[in-house]
Amino acid sequence: MRHEIKTNTMDSSAIIAKARQTQPQRVVFLDRDGVINKKLEGDYVKSYNEFEFLPGVIDAIRNIKQKGLMVIIITNQSGIGRGIMSEDDLAMVHEQMLADLKKEGVHIDAIYYCPHSPEIGCECRKPEDGLFKQALMDFNIDLKNSWMIGDELKDIAAGKKAGCKTYLLAQGELLLDVVVHC
Repeated sequence: MRHEIKTNTMDSSAIIAKARQTQPQRVVFLDRDGVINKKLEGDYVKSYNEFEFLPGVIDAIRNIKQKGLMVIIITNQSGIGRGIMSEDDLAMVHEQMLADLKKEGVHIDAIYYCPHSPEIGCECRKPEDGLFKQALMDFNIDLKNSWMIGDELKDIAAGKKAGCKTYLLAQGELLLDVVVHC
């Protein structure tokens, strides 16, 4: 199981230590492709020049954070397992995404990803809940009062398996339109 924690305010070990000392946090878990950025049909976002924020996403994340909730990305990235991109490519995409969000005064608390192709049958690939379990090991999370928002049924299945409330974005529905539910 692979994960990365990227923060814009302090190093990840300090955030994890702080999270464990506080009461459980509510989290909005977000899928990436199709929720945060435009999904490429039949392809993978392999570099940041292929990455395009969906309309209203920055304001949506800002609204979630203003409610005092954490934001954690949970994403399948099978392009790595298929040899189409490397983990370094993914890290560069995420670093630039986080930098652009920071310029807008917005930050993501953590990013967890599964690099495996579907054939592997791993525990971390959605619809499994392994990435949520990793987040629970790293942060003090109140899962029953947290949300998983995704654009595919596997996102919802993983969120339900983890014990979260879930929201399936309809085709063309934007994150900004649904954050009021969180």
